[in-house]
Order: sequence, then structure tokens, then C-alpha cells
Amino acid sequence: MTDKRDLRIVFMGTPDFAVATLNALLDNNYNVVGVITAPDRKAGRGQKLRASAVKEFALKHNLNVLQPTNLKAESFIEELEALNANLQIIVAFRMLPKVVWAMPEYGTFNLHASLLPQYRGAAPIHWAIMNGEHTTGVTTFFIDEKIDTGAIILKEETSIGESTTVGELHDTLMYIGSNLVIKTVELIANDEVKTTIQPKSVDLKTAYKLNRENCKIDWSKDLSTIYNKIRGLNPFPAAWCYLSNGDKEPLAVKLYTVEKELINHDDKPGNILVHKDELKIACFGGYIKVKEIQLPGKRKMDVKSLLNGFEFSEDAKML
Repeated sequence: MTDKRDLRIVFMGTPDFAVATLNALLDNNYNVVGVITAPDRKAGRGQKLRASAVKEFALKHNLNVLQPTNLKAESFIEELEALNANLQIIVAFRMLPKVVWAMPEYGTFNLHASLLPQYRGAAPIHWAIMNGEHTTGVTTFFIDEKIDTGAIILKEETSIGESTTVGELHDTLMYIGSNLVIKTVELIANDEVKTTIQPKSVDLKTAYKLNRENCKIDWSKDLSTIYNKIRGLNPFPAAWCYLSNGDKEPLAVKLYTVEKELINHDDKPGNILVHKDELKIACFGGYIKVKEIQLPGKRKMDVKSLLNGFEFSEDAKML
């Protein structure tokens, strides 16, 4: 057996999802010589500059942090080269130019929150649930010129429950992923990596970037499709629709926790039924029973709280 490689790692990531992996690297005593993350961004009502979750964690652990605005800038490339890293690990960052990903001796690998080649793209956790998948997972792969197409190193699968939300699945995959990264690093350290080229298939599902339009609920769809969409966007960024309530201006509302009621009925899709502490919305094949909702400018609330102070007209409906 060859001697174990002395790894000098640069880690690149931004959100909470990436923090678990960075923490795992430190817990396993790997030498992280630099952390690359997004520049601080204005957030909240006060529009104060806020550091990324990865930056906050890295600074607490006295790691060297770089926040480039341009990944091709000469000044950044020089700073990156000066770290003398021989391995780069990417978790929830952005597309890298070749001058960056081709730099280290042992390559640059990425952790992606799907079983590649399925769900390449920006929002794999959301779309797996929105499309009603029963299984998903995480994949480590070496980066190449295209997005999420490089040679696969390792995969790990997990199940998706009938009522699992994107928030719950995010946390599950975050920890499965951090463990998979450690296994991948160990293979690289021991020069034992065997990769698999991603199969080319015409039947690929894409994890499109989320936007206002693809987060809107279409009440003409069937019960399961609507239910999966809502839980696949709960708690972030949340599925939404318009609430038409009498002659008032329609309100853009967000739906969070819901249940589904399978039952045949004659109500038109989108019709709202209110009975005591219960709020139901009709769709093909049954009703969506709303448990948590958010009105414009208000905090998320349970339906009982909503019904205490909000009156629905007889012809109220979701659009």
C-alpha cells in the first residue's frame, strides 16, 4: 500500500448545507488551508450586510476565508495558488472556471444532493419531492466543463417519506452528504478512487432554479401533484397562490404545512371550505387541508389563528 497523501484542502461553499461538510472535515483532522465563500450580502429589513453560514463557521474556527466577486480575477487566482492546495471540495457553491477547478493536483470534487445523472441543477432537493420521488440521495463527482456531468466517485441513497418536506430532506441529505465527502476524501488520500462515467440517458429530470412562477400552485392539477409541490417548497421558498375573497383585491398567500384528503367531490378546483377550525381547498381527487399559512406582510400562522381574525366570503377561492 502506498503512503497516505498529505492533503491540503480548499473548501468552497456558502449555505448551511455546506457547513456540515466543512465541520466533518475538521472533525476528521483534515488540513483545510482555505475557505472560499460568497461575498457578504444585504439581508433583512435593515438591509445589513450578512455573512454566509460557511463564513461564520470558518471564522469561528480560525480558517482562512476568501470572498471573491469574480472567480476569474487575477488577484483571486493568485491568492488561490498561494494556498498551495492539492484538493478542492465544493458543496453548494457556484460554477467554477477551468482555471480554478483544474488547479489542484488531486482534482476538484463536488457534493450534489441527488443521485446523478438525475436532477442536475440548482434545486435537486426541492424537485425530487415536487416530482413525487420515493428515493433520492447524494453524489460526489469530479468537476469538468459542464454542470454536474463529471465522473462519479461515490453515491448514497435515502428514502423520501410520504409527508417529508424539503426542510426535513435537506437536513437528512446534509448529514449523509458530509459523511460521503469524508469517504471520498479518504479514497483520494489513499489513492484508491475508482470513478464511473455518468450514463447518458434521454429520460433525465432537471432541478431547475426556483422562481416565482414555478413555485405558484396550479389548482387545476390533481391532489398529489399539488400536495407534493407544497411540501417540496416547505419551508423555503414556500408554494404560493392568490386568495380571492369577495370583492377585495386578491392576496398572494403562502402555504406551508398541509395534509391531503382523498375523496370524491363536486367542488370546483380552488374552492375554499371553512368549517370550525378547518380550512380545505378543493382540487381533483380530494382536498388540501391547510395547517399553516402566511398572509402578505404577516408571519406564518396556524389555521386556527387565521380563522380567529380573518373572514372568508362565501365565494372565496384560491387562484
